[in-house]
Amino acid sequence: MSFGSSVPSSSASSSSSSSSLLDAHGWDAGWAEAFAPYAAQGLLPGRVVRVDRGQCDIATPEGIVRADTAFVTPHDPLRVVCTGDWAAVDPEGVSDPRYVRTLLPRRTAFARSTSSQRSEGQILAANVDHAVITVSLAVELDLGRIERFLALAWESGAQPTIVLSKADLVPDPVGLSYLVEDVETVAPGVQVVPLSSETGEGLDVLSAVVAGGTTVLLGVSGAGKSTLANALVGSDVMTVQAARDVDGKGRHTTTTRNLFVLPGGGVLIDTPGLRGVGLWDAETGVGQVFSEIEELSAECRFHDCAHESEPGCAVAAAIEDGSLPVRRLESYRKLLRENQRIVAKTDARVRSEILKDWKRKGAEGRAAMEAKRGRVR
Repeated sequence: MSFGSSVPSSSASSSSSSSSLLDAHGWDAGWAEAFAPYAAQGLLPGRVVRVDRGQCDIATPEGIVRADTAFVTPHDPLRVVCTGDWAAVDPEGVSDPRYVRTLLPRRTAFARSTSSQRSEGQILAANVDHAVITVSLAVELDLGRIERFLALAWESGAQPTIVLSKADLVPDPVGLSYLVEDVETVAPGVQVVPLSSETGEGLDVLSAVVAGGTTVLLGVSGAGKSTLANALVGSDVMTVQAARDVDGKGRHTTTTRNLFVLPGGGVLIDTPGLRGVGLWDAETGVGQVFSEIEELSAECRFHDCAHESEPGCAVAAAIEDGSLPVRRLESYRKLLRENQRIVAKTDARVRSEILKDWKRKGAEGRAAMEAKRGRVR
């Protein structure tokens, strides 16, 4: 594969080695086409494998190089250099330190809202094809948190997979099957894989899922992501710490996002455990997670049905006959409200629409009260 003028031409073997390194990190014809203008400028293509303190490690035709990110540090935190990005970087000898000059447009991006009061988004991983949500069976399942992770994963453009880690702690096959079924009910269209890094159960299934493209590991601290990363990579690339017995929580074993090449093909991005899973403009993702409610909503008599007391509400009817759990509807509403608040903080038009909606509902409420008073008289 050719990279234009950016590839060293000292020998056929070195060119082949450079090509293999980029190919292993996910380089393809689409990235080559996007990079062509920068190749003409003599820049090197590369994939960001780690970011820390204003610098990053990048896999390039020259090998893994260290580069400064000062030229691509925008005010928008969603546009900062992130693990998984493809970049144009200075070739050797052009500058000291060498710099990342620009990022190629991202195909997908996994983002969440920060826990700060500034209503900022945080990019966790870029150009991801698969999102593996790791959930520990050492503690009670938190279905609401799983739904949050799924909403972010679907919104990113990646295909989610749920791994129920530490499956060896549930030796009863029937009990394990019930846990898998519980998760499947909140994850329509998502593969759920019970897995034990201790026994190897489920590892072959997950290895087949992640063998192509780029995969990001997600989950809270203590979920077993680092152990899983070691199992997939085939070596101890991540330090592993024990989780507390009382609640299954662990310290942040992973403190940065690291990208590894998998022996069976594909690449893996491991991320630090997430204490908070805030939505960031994820309305489409929420709709995907709660697809059964979205489908029912289309059958309601009124297109703006709030699924409360309106006549002809298909969602209320499903709650009534037991086909839709009340918990699912409550979680759906909660995530939509949260997402609306996040969007409203950054979008004046949305804030205006929400205010108009509040005023309309207030007027309707007052009119209904006046009518009721009139009937009483």
